[in-house]
Amino acid sequence: MTAMTKLKGLATVAGFAATLFVGGATVASAEDITLTMAVPDWPPTRIMKKMFDEQYKPKSGNTVKLEVDFIPWPDFYTRVNASLTSGEQKYNFIVSDSQWLGAFVEGGYFRKINDLLDADPEFMATFKTIHPNPLNAYSTYPHKTENYYGFPQFPDVLVNYARQDIICHDEEQKNFQAKYGKKLPCTGEELDAMTWDDFKNVGEFFQRKKGDMLAGAPADDDFYGIAYQAGKGYDFSSMQINGFIWQMGGDTWDETKAPKGQAEGVVNSPAAVAALEKYLSLIQYMPPVAKTGTMDIFVSDQLFREGKVAMNIDWIGLGEASLAADSKVKDKLVFGQMPGTMGADGKMVRWSNIGGQPFVLTTWTTESQTKEAVDFVKWWLSNDIQHQFAQGGGQSAVKAVYEDPKYVTYRPWNRAWAPQLDWQKDVWHVPQFFELLTQQQDQFDLAITGKQDAKTTLDNIAKFQQAKLQEVGLIELLSLIHISAPTRPY
Repeated sequence: MTAMTKLKGLATVAGFAATLFVGGATVASAEDITLTMAVPDWPPTRIMKKMFDEQYKPKSGNTVKLEVDFIPWPDFYTRVNASLTSGEQKYNFIVSDSQWLGAFVEGGYFRKINDLLDADPEFMATFKTIHPNPLNAYSTYPHKTENYYGFPQFPDVLVNYARQDIICHDEEQKNFQAKYGKKLPCTGEELDAMTWDDFKNVGEFFQRKKGDMLAGAPADDDFYGIAYQAGKGYDFSSMQINGFIWQMGGDTWDETKAPKGQAEGVVNSPAAVAALEKYLSLIQYMPPVAKTGTMDIFVSDQLFREGKVAMNIDWIGLGEASLAADSKVKDKLVFGQMPGTMGADGKMVRWSNIGGQPFVLTTWTTESQTKEAVDFVKWWLSNDIQHQFAQGGGQSAVKAVYEDPKYVTYRPWNRAWAPQLDWQKDVWHVPQFFELLTQQQDQFDLAITGKQDAKTTLDNIAKFQQAKLQEVGLIELLSLIHISAPTRPY
């Protein structure tokens, strides 16, 4: 072997492939590849990073490092948007909210992945076993087409967190039955059967002042029956209100009907107004912070973990915190599906706004980084890893995983997971989503804080959406019927 051949066999600098000549054969040596990812800072992404660091072994033989920026939820969109639009090209991977797809696809930042799926039939088969509701929400743009951009990272739904020691207490059960003529829901199955009227009764019943008797002992602080999202920041109130609107027969502007679908007359329909009134009517039974417009998902979660609320509607993604050592309710939990609305046919209607996020690849990610990213996603969506993620506190939208009988044993809230998937819808994915969302959140905040009624609120939202979406061509004016004047005979 010559000196030159020996030099060619040395390890290369990180990021470049070397060539080793042995007996005339050419073998590519390993590379050092870094994938940089922006993610919201909460348990599902922390679990993912831990699993990658402890378990992931690239099939390529390359050394792959995952650098993660954990960004607080309230700042997540603005930080990611600033990075993408600045041109810094910092991230290869983003755990994106589903609503961002249109804005960042049209902006040229998110990479279409159809070619990656088409090149790997086995991977495409796995991809198609994902439940259609999260698949459409996290992957498709335009919405519900076969143009794919995202791989599900963490699917999420709203569920009912409840204090079993409070709601199952014999004295409370007896007193509730006497007052409402109905059993106080106690088991997971009984929580599943709750309507929003039942939820309201729980809220009214469990309003207790410090020192009042609560489950056989004086309450050590003011106590409240119920909580859910009522926050002005990001999308917090919209995610809860949309469910009320859909359940009660109203609708949001439907992007799949563009440009024929309208905002005015739909967003502010009588059914939608009644639904918002219903949502607002329950706030009086919640901790006072709900009336200030700052009851986001983290505040309601904290109040529940501090033992100040009997029932809280929140995302499964926050569930791990309720089991943590500092949670006052960690050994007192029962979970059910989010309350529904009884339909005219006597069947429960459970529509809800889907949570959760996909992985997306950015358009400047190199070929070698893309290959490693796809290998990582294939590993992530494999049945074994999805089971491990669920065992660690995550969720899976892969049918073979969530339908496995073992799935419900991993966490106490998993019993409510699969039944909710069929009832998930999503808000808009269009590039104008953030303008629509910000104006809507501002209007909802006026209603939540008592400054504006439900009809005025939805009228204002519908007017803004109609004008904005007409401006960009996503709504066409309804055709007017013109009646020609009769032709005069002279």
